Amino acid sequence: MTVRVLIADDHGVVRQGLVMYLKLDPEIEVVGEASNGEEAVSLAHDLKPDVVLMDVLMPVMDGITATERIKAEVPEVEVVALTSVLDDGAVTGAVRAGAMGYLLKNTRPQELCRAIKGAAAGQVQLDPEAAAKLMREMRAPEKSETLTEREAEVLRLLARGKANKQIARELYVEEKTVKAHVSAVLRKLSVSSRTQAALYAVRTGLVSMDELNEESW
Repeated sequence: MTVRVLIADDHGVVRQGLVMYLKLDPEIEVVGEASNGEEAVSLAHDLKPDVVLMDVLMPVMDGITATERIKAEVPEVEVVALTSVLDDGAVTGAVRAGAMGYLLKNTRPQELCRAIKGAAAGQVQLDPEAAAKLMREMRAPEKSETLTEREAEVLRLLARGKANKQIARELYVEEKTVKAHVSAVLRKLSVSSRTQAALYAVRTGLVSMDELNEESW
């Protein structure tokens, strides 16, 4: 299955380079380019890509605001922040806005392609440096209900970077059952994304920092 990607970056040279790299992977198709956050939101509506590669710092509308809009208006579209900025506020802002991942622009092309395909499949994608910053900056939810044993197991596998299909296979259940468990986990933890849930799993000791999204790297 081909993963359809929208690239949002205000630098034409960066977009051109990304298109060139991504075209080398037959399982990825670049369906559009946006030069600011407002364009990214509009094109996400029109093109319905599987993944938006979103720069954080852009004119007109920044990438964090654009991510928030996309996740609110076209929630089936996944967003991966791709930026040169490893600023604490940018990382936490992107994840709180609903980004599935946070990657740096020095990510190797093969890793970027793998991360895009992983995000489309529902895998958390966090650069290890970004993950370390998030652990320092993001507080655990103030109110959280107790997870059932099965929900905790789903959260552990999710935090290790497994997609719903992989979790279903490992637990010998249907994929729709996993989706229901993931929804219950997000609701009980009062978080809005799989990435935030994964960070909660590390903070509470369900998985170690080394295990966080290990399947994705």
